[in-house]
Amino acid sequence: MRNLLLAVTAMATVWTFPSVAPAQTTEFQTWLEGVRSEGLAKGLKPATLDSALNGLQPIERVLELDRRQPEFTRTFWGYLDSFVTEDRIRRGRDLLRRHAALLDQVAKTYGVQPRFLVAFWGMETNFGDYTGGFPVIGAVATLAHDERRSDFFRAELFHALKIVDEGHIAVADMKGSWAGAMGQPQFMPSTFTGYATDGNGDGRKDIWTTLPDVFASAANYLSKIGWDDTETWGREVRLPAGFDLETADLSVHKHISEWQALGVRRANGADLPVADIEGSII
Repeated sequence: MRNLLLAVTAMATVWTFPSVAPAQTTEFQTWLEGVRSEGLAKGLKPATLDSALNGLQPIERVLELDRRQPEFTRTFWGYLDSFVTEDRIRRGRDLLRRHAALLDQVAKTYGVQPRFLVAFWGMETNFGDYTGGFPVIGAVATLAHDERRSDFFRAELFHALKIVDEGHIAVADMKGSWAGAMGQPQFMPSTFTGYATDGNGDGRKDIWTTLPDVFASAANYLSKIGWDDTETWGREVRLPAGFDLETADLSVHKHISEWQALGVRRANGADLPVADIEGSII
C-alpha cells in the first residue's frame, strides 16, 4: 500500500479562447465607468485605463466555465497518476539539467531547491506549454461584474491594471486562464503584485516568457509563504500490519518519531529520518 507524509496541490489551466456576450454591453459599460473612476482615484494612469478598458466586453465563455466547474474527489495517488506522468518526469529532469546554472543561482537567493522549482513549473503549466489564452483584463472584469464573487475579482482587476500600469506587460499580451491565473507559474494578479520578481534585472517582471523572472518569482513566492529548505515535502512510506487507517489523514499530525514508534517505515523498510518535524500520512 502506498502512502506519503504530507502533500502538495497544483492547478490545471484552461486555455480555450473566449467568446463575447453582446447582450450585456450597455450595463457592463456603465459598470466599467465605475471601474475607471476608481482606478483614477487609485492613481492609475488614464492611458492605462484607456488601453485596458476601452472596448472591453464581458466574456460569456468565462461565465460558462465558472458555472460548470465540476465537484469531485480524487485520491492523492489518482492525482499523481494523472499529472505526474513518465513523460513529464523525463522532461523535468532534462530541463533541470538544461537550466542548472540559472536554477542554482535562484536557489542561493531564495532558498528553494531547483528540483522543486522545476516540479512547480511542470505541474502548473507543463513547463510553460499551457499558460492560457484568455485576455486577463477581460476575464477578471467579467468575473468582477458577475455578482457571485464580485469583491474578490474586482480586487484582482485592479491588481491586473496595476501590472499594466507599471509596464510589466502590454494589455494585449496579458493572457492567462479563464479565472485570471497568468504566466508560466499561473499567478493571480494579486499574487503577481505580491511576489513577482525581476530576475534578469531588465526592469520588468515577465512571468510569461522570461525564465529568470519565472523562476525567481516562483521561488520568491514559495519562500515568502514559508518554504523551509531543511525539510522535504514528503516521502513514500510503508505501513505495518494492522495499521489504523483512520490516522491516515491530513488532519492527523504526529512527530516523525511517533510515526516511527507506530511501525511506519520508509518504502525500502529503513527507519524514518531523525528530524524535529511533524507529518501526516495520506
